[in-house]
Amino acid sequence: MCSIMGYCGENADIQIFKKGFSRTVSRGPDDSRIIDTGEGLLGFHRLSIMGLTPSGMQPFGLSGCWTVCNGELYGFEKMREELKRKGYTFESDSDCEIILPMYFEYGEAMFSMLDAEFACIIYDGRTGQYIAARDPIGIRPLYFGYDRKGTVLFASEAKNLVGLADKIMPFPPGCYYKDGSFIRYSDIAKAGSVCRDDLETACGKIREKLIAGVKKRLVSDSRIGYLLSGGLDSSLVCAIAARESSEPIETFAIGMSGDAIDLKYARQAAEFIGSRHTEVYMTPEDVISSLEDVIHLLGTYDITTIRASMGMYLVCKAIHERTELRVILTGEISDELFGYKYTDFAPSARAFQEEAEKRVRELHMYDVLRADRCISVNSLEARVPFGDLDFVSYVMSLDPEIKINRYGKGKYLLRHAFEGQGYLPDHLLWREKAAFSDAVGHSMVDYLKEYADSRYTDEEFEEKRQGFTWAQPFTKESLLYREIFEKYYPGQAQMIAGFWMPNKEWEGCDVDDPSARVLSNYGESGK
Repeated sequence: MCSIMGYCGENADIQIFKKGFSRTVSRGPDDSRIIDTGEGLLGFHRLSIMGLTPSGMQPFGLSGCWTVCNGELYGFEKMREELKRKGYTFESDSDCEIILPMYFEYGEAMFSMLDAEFACIIYDGRTGQYIAARDPIGIRPLYFGYDRKGTVLFASEAKNLVGLADKIMPFPPGCYYKDGSFIRYSDIAKAGSVCRDDLETACGKIREKLIAGVKKRLVSDSRIGYLLSGGLDSSLVCAIAARESSEPIETFAIGMSGDAIDLKYARQAAEFIGSRHTEVYMTPEDVISSLEDVIHLLGTYDITTIRASMGMYLVCKAIHERTELRVILTGEISDELFGYKYTDFAPSARAFQEEAEKRVRELHMYDVLRADRCISVNSLEARVPFGDLDFVSYVMSLDPEIKINRYGKGKYLLRHAFEGQGYLPDHLLWREKAAFSDAVGHSMVDYLKEYADSRYTDEEFEEKRQGFTWAQPFTKESLLYREIFEKYYPGQAQMIAGFWMPNKEWEGCDVDDPSARVLSNYGESGK
């Protein structure tokens, strides 16, 4: 994971730029560089993953143009060869070195050609323009804002822009910025047409495309590790990777010392796939003492994102401190595609699809944000196989009539796709989903709630929450998180669309807590 930043106008103050940019050096601790384009500044903090030699250091320059890119461009070798035939030469093995030659050849059309997780800024020295872009899901982070003179700034994280821009907002995924406007080049949540594949055909393609999504993410010049919660999604990613790897993969799980649900299932999965498995334990004291740091690194006040980040942050911290790993594969984005526990209550297939579209479009503010920040703050790179563009496009295009839960089992298509294939034992493949923030230990959420309750009387809670109009806190826990958020990101609450909650318009989903355990269908999930 790297960090990029651009101050896209003349007379940019380099000292102010450096101060903001220094806040994300953990994203790229290997090297740092800032260049003056003549019409602004571009900065890059490097985490060496592909093309490890100094020649892979950014910004990359070509014919008076410059670019910085935080990304993984899958299958870039084919494009590089095509560009070589057009007369371009390359000095490194970095995938991102193809950005400027592609821009010269294809202009902004290049962004829809990339099979990538990326965020980039391009300075076109021929026109004096800045162009920025972000991948269709928003797996790689990018924020923007304007200084008092109206000059646009871009940065990997909101914390880079605090004090430099009055209003900080996430760069919309699937868009590029040019001439002061955002132009959408991809709306991956919206299928162009409905795919009518039958159940068995659909499941076969789901299996093939997920395997392909994992395989392409195994290409790295640095060591790879895997987060293994014991749930369906991470277990499938690990099982596929184990089958595709010549040596045992390294997996990591975390849980509360007393009541972690997933540790035993992660252990079973690890034993089945033959991974070198590490268990990390956290205590109530670890959770409370890390809370403020976690909210600061996340840049959110959302309840479920913060809860689920506690375990992920601490396990990634342990990986950073104990190993030489640089790349981490995770299981995010499956829920948005195949359904949560609450989407079992969807009143129709159309409603299920509309909810999926909403969740995919907002991923960059919730689960994807969580994975990026918890991993990158520990100088690691996140790769998300369920976010593979071909995989997501296919699943989103499927007729929602076969995706909605008519089978008595959530995520049936994904489970059935791997049934009888030997990737996982049946008891893990068909195990009910447990919310990650609960699965690391039901008591963790209880400790957070108790801590928040101790901070406010009922009267203080009611008075303080009224001070917020956007995403008004509705529990003492949400008020605590919001006050910590405002300490580091004052007045920037609109960066987040609001609280991640089940669809309250659906019968059975009008609940006062985002955890799936408050739903009537949670059942055996927590056991």
